[in-house]
Amino acid sequence: MNQGLQQVYNVLPVGLRSVVATIYGFRLEYLRYSRDTEDLVAAALDREHWTSERLKSWQEERLQLVLQRAATRVPYYRKFWEERRLKGDRASWRRLENWPILEKEEVRRDTKAFLADDCDLRRLIRDHTSGTTGKPLDIYCSKDTARKWYALFEARARRWYGVSRNDRWAILGGQMVTPVSQRRPPFWVWNAALNQLYMSAYHLAPDLVPHYLKAIEKYHITYLLGYTSALYALAQEILRAKRSCGQLAVVITNAEPLFDHQRELISEAFQCPVRETYGLAETVFAAGECEQGRLHAWPESGVCEVIQDGLPVAAGMAGELVCTGLMNADMPLIRYRTGDRGALAAPQTPCECGRGLPVIDSIEGRADDVLLTRDGRRIGRLDPVFKSSLSIREAQIVQEAIDCVRLIFVPAPEYTAADGQAMVSRLRDRMGKIEVVLEPVSEIPRTANGKFRAVICNLPKMMSQSAISVAPTESQLQTQLHA
Repeated sequence: MNQGLQQVYNVLPVGLRSVVATIYGFRLEYLRYSRDTEDLVAAALDREHWTSERLKSWQEERLQLVLQRAATRVPYYRKFWEERRLKGDRASWRRLENWPILEKEEVRRDTKAFLADDCDLRRLIRDHTSGTTGKPLDIYCSKDTARKWYALFEARARRWYGVSRNDRWAILGGQMVTPVSQRRPPFWVWNAALNQLYMSAYHLAPDLVPHYLKAIEKYHITYLLGYTSALYALAQEILRAKRSCGQLAVVITNAEPLFDHQRELISEAFQCPVRETYGLAETVFAAGECEQGRLHAWPESGVCEVIQDGLPVAAGMAGELVCTGLMNADMPLIRYRTGDRGALAAPQTPCECGRGLPVIDSIEGRADDVLLTRDGRRIGRLDPVFKSSLSIREAQIVQEAIDCVRLIFVPAPEYTAADGQAMVSRLRDRMGKIEVVLEPVSEIPRTANGKFRAVICNLPKMMSQSAISVAPTESQLQTQLHA
């Protein structure tokens, strides 16, 4: 919503806000779903039980179609291959490894250069994402692509958990459904078209959380979906106030990594399973968690490579996620650097759920959100620093010097110096002899779209390169893997 419309929306009575949200919801329903949706959902569920060989063959066939269209119909890529041919380079576009890694800034700089030249821009759906950087990035796709994507989401992010888009559900997201300055409920808006209670992620102060619980009960919500940090904040206050939240079927996290201590607390608060999903607005890759607690890639969404320093890493090792989208052939993004880190399991890794979908070992968050040590290690997956029993509401680690980090945290009423020392000790266990500055605050700011960054590395690029130029030893690699 643009700023002008947002200002008009903010002054509307509560009832009219819901009318506006519902009208907008009907538009979204038209764009996302059709009479073919259930057939697409059934087909997606059926593919889960294909053999790995059949899935790989299906994915490779789709990849070749996308690569061919990109090389011949997309101006940015067509120019790239023409220039290579003029230089006498005979590398084939059919091999994914021959394509350059694509940076977000390239897409941001000239978005239309990534649109196939036979597309009618007026018929495409425009979406945008700013990630955690706040820099907008426009994404275009056809209505057909959008409907296939939402059918896949319906199959893997709802049906796996026994719920559907027809159930009444609530979402904690980054839309400004209520002015930030407002301190009286409602902090939500009801979208009847999507059976959706959209709750603000910007109003989760301890004294306001009881209002959220009443809304969940009033609207007979079946399941919750939202930012991990927002769900965690809500769960903390439920437990602190010794409240209950009705009978939910499942809580589904998105947009941010789900750490073990967050999963445990959210599950305890809502008395139901907590499932993690992963996806990007660019729709180049997605994954969902099965009932056995394993994260499965959705092969239809894209091909994922894990690289470090420009080279592929072994299965089980963490690195940057570089993905090639398979669903959007009108704006194909090839070997797109997502800015996230993760690790893929070995191809033959089975899952007790019986699905043949590839297994992901971990999604660690943004590639920027890795701390660096003087001996060349990258330290990710820092959630053990904040594991249970600590009397804090939330915390953020910020590194601005190679030997010093700030640990910003919101203390709970029962916080003691021992909690601070525990966090310092756990951080030093992983990073070595560094200075840790404890910085208690009343709240930790979110990004422009309401997301929470648990780890921020602000080291200058030159310093970062210097810090990682030392080749890590085998023992250091193991430390990195299990940090």
